[in-house]
Amino acid sequence: MSHLLYEVENGVAYLTMNRPEVRNALSLEMREQLLRTFQELETDASVRCVVLRGHGEHFMAGGDVKSFFDFTKLTPAERRVTFINRIQANLNGLISTMRRLNKPIIASVNGAAAGAGVSLALSCDLVVASDNAFFTLAYSHIASIPDGGATYFLPRLVGTKKAMEIALLGDRFGAQEAKDIGMINRVVPADELEAQTRALAERLAKGPTKAYGNIKKLISSSLEHSLEYQLQAEAETFGDTVTADDWVEGVTAFNEKRKPVFSGR
Repeated sequence: MSHLLYEVENGVAYLTMNRPEVRNALSLEMREQLLRTFQELETDASVRCVVLRGHGEHFMAGGDVKSFFDFTKLTPAERRVTFINRIQANLNGLISTMRRLNKPIIASVNGAAAGAGVSLALSCDLVVASDNAFFTLAYSHIASIPDGGATYFLPRLVGTKKAMEIALLGDRFGAQEAKDIGMINRVVPADELEAQTRALAERLAKGPTKAYGNIKKLISSSLEHSLEYQLQAEAETFGDTVTADDWVEGVTAFNEKRKPVFSGR
């Protein structure tokens, strides 16, 4: 059975992590399939929004810690090389590919988002969670450190002190607290998660895809740049955006007092 399910509907690609028997723990196969799929989505113009979700009652319960036990038999030096290579081989590439993807990604979170599940959710552009979702950056419970970009995204979203608390203690907290501290965007009733995620995804899929990609790029890079650099980047990116068919349609529709119909081009 594939560790990742893939389907496209109304311009939205639904990526479903498919190991419900272990709360969709992130296997090596799943990481490789996620990386390959996101790389293919970079050039698939028929897809204008992506939803990442878990099969069953949970989003994703982190890395496959049970499989880690085999590595305890290696020497410390062998373990070091093994895990550096494993992370660099596909997890780092996956997160980088998600961040540069030129279309919006929504994480649809139900149940547990733990460890790497938190990292994956934070790597998405928007996070919609059910009111029964909970989060824990549980790496410290196995004397490890967060990976998958968690130490990059968390301080930027919640501030350094709160990020320290979440990472050091590894405590579990609910969706409403995650929203209150700025980790996620929306909390919805559990029985409405699928419908509300679909509605948001289809709204984005009907939007100006090229403009969305440029917005994503500008915001993602803004904290590394000076104001002057960012102002210049905005000017250059605006110049790129106005070359799109959707910009012409947007301006025309505004002047004709009608709703625009964007093509994603």
